[in-house]
Amino acid sequence: METKQYDYLIVGAGLFGATFAHEARLAGKRCLVVDKRPCVGGNVYCEDVDGIHVHKYGAHIFHTANKEVWQYVNRLVEFNRYTNSPVANYGGRLYNLPFNMNTFYQLWGVKTPAEAKAKIEEQRSQYAALAEPANLEEQALKLCGRDIYEKLIKGYTEKQWGRAATELPAFIIKRIPLRFTFDNNYFNDPYQGIPIGGYNRLIEALLEGVEVRTGINFLQYRAELQPLARRILYTGCIDEYFDYRCGHLEYRSLRFEHKRLDDTDNFQGNAVVNYCERAVPYTRVIEHKHFEYGTQPFTVITYEYPDSFAPGKEPYYPVNDERNSRIFRQYQELASREPDVLFGGRLGQYTYADMDDTVEAALKLWREEMA
Repeated sequence: METKQYDYLIVGAGLFGATFAHEARLAGKRCLVVDKRPCVGGNVYCEDVDGIHVHKYGAHIFHTANKEVWQYVNRLVEFNRYTNSPVANYGGRLYNLPFNMNTFYQLWGVKTPAEAKAKIEEQRSQYAALAEPANLEEQALKLCGRDIYEKLIKGYTEKQWGRAATELPAFIIKRIPLRFTFDNNYFNDPYQGIPIGGYNRLIEALLEGVEVRTGINFLQYRAELQPLARRILYTGCIDEYFDYRCGHLEYRSLRFEHKRLDDTDNFQGNAVVNYCERAVPYTRVIEHKHFEYGTQPFTVITYEYPDSFAPGKEPYYPVNDERNSRIFRQYQELASREPDVLFGGRLGQYTYADMDDTVEAALKLWREEMA
């Protein structure tokens, strides 16, 4: 019998692949991790700009209600106490997020939860007759009324998806969290923070002792790489793995414009400011130093633009409508016939997953392997 050089070939050095590789190495397995990018970390990769850790592929805040996952990552690196409290800009006015008593005061001048609830109910009641909302706009109006929808949801959502809210399915917004407290913490999860020193430290800790090769496109060198390992974990696009046999899965992409401002030490006073008007081309501005309470005499900001997806662009958000879900199920059927290939991560599973979900899913997959 042919002896394989590795137990696992792991395609993708993002959070899912790195977590799986970490567990496999601890179990004494021989692993090779390959990634087509020149760096490890996937979308959590940070670029060190003179001490400011720039989130190159969008803002990432680790948050979770899963104590096991939180303890797992904290054993690897120390996290700070960063709390995500984004601000929304509409028409030059600022509003706190998530929708809470500060937001309602900024919108209407209401000062008590009872006043806020009455105002929202007054606006919602105008759309009570919409028994079955036909689109996202009708769904949002029914859930929160016109003011919140038009100022803080409509433009941002239309930019994100690249089409009018009246053309988007209602199921995209199942609920709109309305909080009747003066609390700007975006997440309800009890655990939240950023790795001190940036996410690269977390990825490096996960991949310690693991052989990693960057700048290698697995699909381009599949014939040479596949025979090296007993098992493969593939975290790339599942439709690309199968040469689009069942059709292309749709995604939305993002484009980033990074700027270093040497004459500014504090550009916007917050890590994340959303821009909710459709006429403003970007969806948010990120000021990276605030993730780690930086005191540098300069700052680095990123303009985040929603973008259509095409070959050569990064697939960020799956379009989980009926057509794409049907195509993905066909790929799942093909994947089930590949006994020595595992599919994981947001691209391998065609899903949007937070970082804690990604770690949890990788740990679950490894435990199933061991079982």
